[in-house]
Amino acid sequence: MCLGIPGKIVEIFEKDSLLMGKVDFGGVIRETCLAYVPEAKIGDYTIVHVGFALNLIDEDEAKKTLALMVEVGILDEEYEQQ
Repeated sequence: MCLGIPGKIVEIFEKDSLLMGKVDFGGVIRETCLAYVPEAKIGDYTIVHVGFALNLIDEDEAKKTLALMVEVGILDEEYEQQ
């Protein structure tokens, strides 16, 4: 099973000719490849799987997804409150 986690893009930059960003996952910041979502802007929410942003989602959908992940025990409650 693959699991994509919603996160908020907090920085965008280029690295080795690839569009990259820093994504906030409830206080944990991870470098993420944004090549699949070149339209991404700082403040957008994205679904990330294995370091790649797969698509953009709105904030409400991100929060609903995080709440569901907490409800089924995939994530801790602290993560939902980002």
